[in-house]
Amino acid sequence: MNTTSALFYVFSAVLLFASFRVITARSTVYAVLFLVLAFFSASCIWMLLAAEFLAIVLVLVYVGAVMVLFLFVVMMLDINTEAYREGFWKHFPMAGLVGVLIALEMALVLMRGHRQSDVPQISAAAVDAGNTKLLGIELYTNYQYPLQIAAVLLLVAIVAAIALTLRRRKDSRYQDPSEQVKVKKADRLRIVQMKAEVDRPSAPAAGEGSTS
Repeated sequence: MNTTSALFYVFSAVLLFASFRVITARSTVYAVLFLVLAFFSASCIWMLLAAEFLAIVLVLVYVGAVMVLFLFVVMMLDINTEAYREGFWKHFPMAGLVGVLIALEMALVLMRGHRQSDVPQISAAAVDAGNTKLLGIELYTNYQYPLQIAAVLLLVAIVAAIALTLRRRKDSRYQDPSEQVKVKKADRLRIVQMKAEVDRPSAPAAGEGSTS
């Protein structure tokens, strides 16, 4: 066993352990931190597979942005996880059945993909181009339309999230930018004239007088 194989087994073991702890940790913050560790381990495995671009993107995008945002949101919301754990064993059989079906579907897809008899040959010029350039050429030539469809789906998801957030509810507070722009001084400031109030000195109490 060489050094690359040993590192692969080490990172894979850490990845499996971190993934298991993500779904078994009682604290939500610990689950997010274990997910960050899982992403780092997956990035190291991709580095061993000479997929440097995917490894860097995983660290920068998911660990550096998405997971940090998740961690901040979890810490600010302070979610009561005990209420969500109620009825876990009641729904466990159905959840286990769905998990087994998903695992079988993924196994069928992966086994079918690895049984290809004709493996495309990579030319020397393609090897010298680098992973990033080859990935860009592949995305914007052979997968241009799926990439555009994915971008449209993400745009629709963003618009839907904004619409759900800004919908009118009884307990929601929102601002109307058009009304804020059209506001005038008379709408914000009102001058009220009031009579002056003078505090009169109180009369001296009985028995109190000046002493000489």
